[in-house]
Amino acid sequence: MAEATRLQTLYDAIEDLPQGVTGELINGQLHTQPRPSARHGVAGANLTADLVFRYSRGRGGPGGWWISDEPEVHFVRNEEILVPDLAGWRRERMPQLPDDHRFEVVPDWVCEILSPATASKDREIKLPIYAEHGVGYAWLVDPDRGSLAAYQLTEGDWQPIGEYSGEAIVDADPFPEAGFRVADLWR
Repeated sequence: MAEATRLQTLYDAIEDLPQGVTGELINGQLHTQPRPSARHGVAGANLTADLVFRYSRGRGGPGGWWISDEPEVHFVRNEEILVPDLAGWRRERMPQLPDDHRFEVVPDWVCEILSPATASKDREIKLPIYAEHGVGYAWLVDPDRGSLAAYQLTEGDWQPIGEYSGEAIVDADPFPEAGFRVADLWR
């Protein structure tokens, strides 16, 4: 019972964080980080726009997805909570959005936009947790390098699909029709 109380207290701490601070519960510890830089935010907004039109709304693409920025993903309710920069769910797996802010269905895809403050945590802590819980695809966007690396979960390990930079057109699973230039994320 003491562990349940501790975890509830940690979750309450997330809900009490000031505006502009994001909290995650990772391996039973509270992690906080400030809002991202402008370059990071613009990359996320542009990527969201590219994917939402084609995959959520089905305009110029197949539709069939929910795409959300900074969703609170509860891999274990109120205990293992990660907030990817972007995440996507196939509507066949999650026909309706949750009633509150907690996403309890494992995403089919996550995207982390790296920054000097978060790159190590995103790669070394969060990617293994995503793999452990069966997220099928992960993209890492690196504004400093001007790149996007795409991975697919295969037999519990992340396998590279491709790395894109500059004027390269992204056509990586699970969004092969995405069709945007990596450099456009920062334009």
